Amino acid sequence: MLIIFAALFCFSFLISSQMSVTIIKSDSKSVTYKIETEVTIPKGKSMLKAEDIIQLAVNNVGAMFTESVLFQFDTEGSPILVEGKKYTSKGQVPKAYQTPYGEVIVPRHVYQTNQGGRTYCPLDDDARIITGSTPKFAKMVSSKYAESGSKEVQKDLDDNHGRYISRSYIQDISGSVGSLIGENKTWVYNTDVPDASVSSVGISLDGTCMLLCGDGWRQAMVGSISLYDSFGERLYTRYTAFPPEYGKEKFHKAFDNEIKKVRKLYPNVTYVGIADGAADNWTFLGSRVEEQILDFFHASEYLSKASKAAFKRPFEATAWYDKVREMLKKEADGAKLVFKELESLMTKRMTEKKREEIEKTVTYFRNHKHQMDYYRYKKENWPIGSGVIEAACKVIIKQRLCNSGMKWSDNGARTVLALRCFDKSDGMWEQFWNKIDRYGI
Repeated sequence: MLIIFAALFCFSFLISSQMSVTIIKSDSKSVTYKIETEVTIPKGKSMLKAEDIIQLAVNNVGAMFTESVLFQFDTEGSPILVEGKKYTSKGQVPKAYQTPYGEVIVPRHVYQTNQGGRTYCPLDDDARIITGSTPKFAKMVSSKYAESGSKEVQKDLDDNHGRYISRSYIQDISGSVGSLIGENKTWVYNTDVPDASVSSVGISLDGTCMLLCGDGWRQAMVGSISLYDSFGERLYTRYTAFPPEYGKEKFHKAFDNEIKKVRKLYPNVTYVGIADGAADNWTFLGSRVEEQILDFFHASEYLSKASKAAFKRPFEATAWYDKVREMLKKEADGAKLVFKELESLMTKRMTEKKREEIEKTVTYFRNHKHQMDYYRYKKENWPIGSGVIEAACKVIIKQRLCNSGMKWSDNGARTVLALRCFDKSDGMWEQFWNKIDRYGI
């Protein structure tokens, strides 16, 4: 008996399946399908191989369901009107579609006018086909590509979903989705945050370098729009990012468009701009916010440098830094008081190099004192740090586009940044796909 069981366990795994799909109910609201299938999994001692076979069987069922559903979106072949022009069917032409479960080949009507020219496929349009992919598969692939390169996406799909597709096709699908995000600029994305809950809106922008093909290291830009309640808690954030460009015109235009959309949703709250000392950031923010706030942590960095230049002993430098940092944040005239402290440091004897370091901090505070009323900002529960945008530079750009050996074309970088911004912005990824489902491509 033991020998018999041992022999059964040693059988190699095979699968045989027979499937048929029939419609058992159809009305104006739904179609009910029935799949009859037999799947044979011989006995063996590898659970992993058994699961691979089960995955294949499940994919086969899913592919057959998907193929049947795709037929619903085809026409009966009668003439149709497209943009006021009469199109007639050239017959049903088979086409391969990629789905989450596998490739399916569906004969569908392809239309053309009597004068020739471009063809039109109602099934592709009505089923929201994207670059030969069903919308679910396009969503799956582009979401994975937002996080990882095409090689990693290919391996993930093969290992975890039983789907193998080429790296170039992964890039093609993701590029199409990225383009759709950019093309539909008028779509409004809800925040799902009630107007009564929002007390202020924080707007920030910053840049970080990435490597472009043939152009070296250049600065890509990212902007964030965050909603805050009356306690200063962040409720929602959305991002906008663009690859490097001279003048930042495209980024500024896209980011301004997003700010306008949010202002329509929340017209009666305070808009605050938070940024570092870069002049072009404030040039952009100046007319778009009611309050300008210099990032507290950038100001603190300048104070830290000044303390190290002014004091020989580390404990003295630390004590002075802690004192003025608290003063800057918690005193009503904190910026003025710290400025006086900085001026007093200039009277100390020191090397020319150290004096220059302190002078930089003095100049920084002189230029930005009007943006350093942190005592008032804290009372209003407004954000005083640009942590959101600093994190965005890392999460949106650095983690995906600055890995070892990566170089990007402008289009490639634009695709990934578009995907990542929507994927990382609260609720926007799902809303985008809901709009694709509703309005088409």
